[in-house]
Amino acid sequence: MFNLNSYLTNEHGNEHILEHSLSKKKNYSTPKIYSANGNLKKRWYVYYSYRNPESGILQRMKNVYGGANRYNTKEDRLIVLSIYREKLLSLLNEGFNPFEDNTARYENREDKSLNPVKNTNKVPEVQLIIDSKSSVLSYKEAFIKGLKYKEKLINDTTRKGYENRLKNFLLWVEKNHPDLELITDIDKKVVMEFLNYILEETSPRNRNNYRTDLSSIMQALEDNDIISSNFIKNIPVLKALPKRNKTYSNQEQKAIFEHLETTDQTLLLFIKFISYNFLRPIEVCRLRVGDLDIKNKRIQFKAKNSPLKTKIIPDLLLKDLPDLSKLNKEHSLFTPDGLGGVWESDLNNKRDYFSKRFKRVVKDPFNLGIDYGLYSFRHTFITKLYNELVKGSSPFETKSKLMQITGHSSMKALEKYLRDIDAEFPDDYSELLTS
Repeated sequence: MFNLNSYLTNEHGNEHILEHSLSKKKNYSTPKIYSANGNLKKRWYVYYSYRNPESGILQRMKNVYGGANRYNTKEDRLIVLSIYREKLLSLLNEGFNPFEDNTARYENREDKSLNPVKNTNKVPEVQLIIDSKSSVLSYKEAFIKGLKYKEKLINDTTRKGYENRLKNFLLWVEKNHPDLELITDIDKKVVMEFLNYILEETSPRNRNNYRTDLSSIMQALEDNDIISSNFIKNIPVLKALPKRNKTYSNQEQKAIFEHLETTDQTLLLFIKFISYNFLRPIEVCRLRVGDLDIKNKRIQFKAKNSPLKTKIIPDLLLKDLPDLSKLNKEHSLFTPDGLGGVWESDLNNKRDYFSKRFKRVVKDPFNLGIDYGLYSFRHTFITKLYNELVKGSSPFETKSKLMQITGHSSMKALEKYLRDIDAEFPDDYSELLTS
């Protein structure tokens, strides 16, 4: 008796046919429907991959929506997308290729149609489904590309901040939305969900920083036609209370300086650059030996609000400086081992190093709270200077002189700073209340 199963599986020639068929790489994946687990608030679509002719790798193509998301029931959406899925599969089987111009294939297909009449004003259904420009980047590829666009426009510290926040965002998406793949899958709802997560875990200020960095990268993608629009810029900024470092009293400041004279003179000199030259801690960390011109009593540094700023070195600081003439001008001025040396470290790490050193040497022994830090010395000495200047001048004249010394970019910025640190106090008004 003839057994068909045995013949199919045992016939010697069939083994070669089967082996040859399996060895051929398929150029596309079977189209599938993404239904968001039945969530009608998300976009549903048909998705598939096609083999990139250059890389030889299956590459995810543009989603096919087909107007399905206009329908408000699961059944209606599935009906629409099922039709598109079958139509797409049929076109792929016929040889339509998203990496090629399919015009000839379409015209040949129409010629074979039972209805030879063509409507030249109508966009062919083939082009609605198979688009030669339909390749869309994954969200990971797109964001990394966007970051590269920004790299030339930002400094190294800002770039590292972007990288860190972007890494956290990508990890969060991968964990909480594993179904998302393309940059077009990242919408306002996803980003808002992430920003709310950051807000719950940290603070409004940190949430706003994430919003700013992600929006900046998305804007680069919009500017380079990778996405149609940057929706993140329309997400509102939350009001965040600024973190403030308290001002030291005269007694506290003098006691700290006296303590450092005998315990850590390098840290004391670091603090004097903040106190007498009104530099920010990160600006002191940037200083190289060659940035100090001792002969002309000048110092050059990269400030927060300008690429390069020059200030005088006051005699009060100058007399505390050791001889720097024999040090390499390209070396860091401050290092963990003292003045002048090679310190290969990230700028933020340098600042963090001195903050931790200050905590160990000063904050812990003096039992100072979280509101006191290296930045507090800048507030302390600007307050001192303002109170001395205002004794012989009007408030406006005082602020004009102070702005030259502190390096604030505008009178408005200086006035806001003075308000924030409570540098301005009125005279005693007791008489006005008792008259």
